[in-house]
Amino acid sequence: MSRAFVKEPDGSEVPDDLPERPQSPHPNHVTPAGLARLRAERAALLQRKVELAEAQGDLARQQELKHVERDLRYVEGRIERAIPIDPAGQPADEVAFGAVVEVRDETGAPLRFAIVGEDEADATQGKVSWVSPLAKALLGARVGDSVTWHRPAGDRELEVVSIRYSADER
Repeated sequence: MSRAFVKEPDGSEVPDDLPERPQSPHPNHVTPAGLARLRAERAALLQRKVELAEAQGDLARQQELKHVERDLRYVEGRIERAIPIDPAGQPADEVAFGAVVEVRDETGAPLRFAIVGEDEADATQGKVSWVSPLAKALLGARVGDSVTWHRPAGDRELEVVSIRYSADER
């Protein structure tokens, strides 16, 4: 098809080619706190959408509205796919979703990780996704077990020192 017959934006229109945010192929396991955060994010996006929708004729705000609508579709999809898991219902003697695990590495240095949903993961806070290599190494382990954490920078041996579950994952 000739480009002569394709309508180009004339500067007064907001392009409609914003790609969707991809959903994870994994089940969306979430802690109660993680689900609450998703719902709060949805509420904030809905509020922002209302604010931006009132600004007719402002191209920058219309572009931001497209981003907010896309993010809202993403968050709503995450909520629809959410599988809430209450850490209190997990096996107390085994690492599972929602566990806060304390380990020691081969040097004896203590490390603490909370195993949470993908949307909740934040390495700076010691929260790792249940589908991460670290969580996969720890899942199913018990106190005293040694596990191998396969990392691009090299494998690390970790010994499980303690496992706990609480409403606050960390």
